[in-house]
Amino acid sequence: MSAGRLGLRVVALGYLALLLVVPVALVFYRALEPGLASAWGSVTTPEAQHAFFLTVVVVLVAVPLNAVFGVGMAWLLVRRRFPGRRLLDALVDLPFAVSPVVVGLALVLVWGQGGVLDFGLRVIFSLPGIVLATVFVSLPFVVREVTPVLREAGRDQEQAAETLGATGWQTFWRVTLPTIRWGLAYGVILTTARALGEFGAVSIVSGKIVGETETLTLFVEQRFQGFDLAGAYAAAVVLALLAVAVLVGMTFLDRDPRRR
Repeated sequence: MSAGRLGLRVVALGYLALLLVVPVALVFYRALEPGLASAWGSVTTPEAQHAFFLTVVVVLVAVPLNAVFGVGMAWLLVRRRFPGRRLLDALVDLPFAVSPVVVGLALVLVWGQGGVLDFGLRVIFSLPGIVLATVFVSLPFVVREVTPVLREAGRDQEQAAETLGATGWQTFWRVTLPTIRWGLAYGVILTTARALGEFGAVSIVSGKIVGETETLTLFVEQRFQGFDLAGAYAAAVVLALLAVAVLVGMTFLDRDPRRR
């Protein structure tokens, strides 16, 4: 290995360590510094348990919704030609371009009291508003993972199934879905990671009501603002462990020979 290439790797690894490894390691250190019992006590309080439960509920609702939407939108963009298709394709990436705080404010204007779609239902400052915000910010991932797989696969197998008498649903379940399953799985993992870590939009639409609309990310902020650093670091460790689990899932998918 040449000295230049070795130096480039050292710089790259040092950069990643400075920005990622060191801060995360310090969070783990500060969380465990008072002792494992103290950290465990901080994440097993009723407020922490509710925050964790609410986060899991939001993920379990938002991820399947985006999976269904993502597959349908990817199929529409790849398999159909219609006026405005390019505009629709660009709009899918809107959550990447718009600040999550702006998304939260927009949802308040639309679904809040006196908003455009105010039908007397409590959407903002409740679970539906948190789900809407999470769905919006994590919307593009499945679409962008499934779309290239559909393009590469082409329509030959689907047309062959239709020629043999398969219905549209039979073609989708037996031909299309097995073809896109690894792209869909990768998109679901990315969506899950985004939903777990969302803060900006959720902080606006949730109202940060302790024990009611406080997700795990909001719980970390609330503990930090309340000078409960041990609780904040312990909850942050839980989020970090969830993120590591997501990364492990992505790694296994990348190593799967069937996906490659």
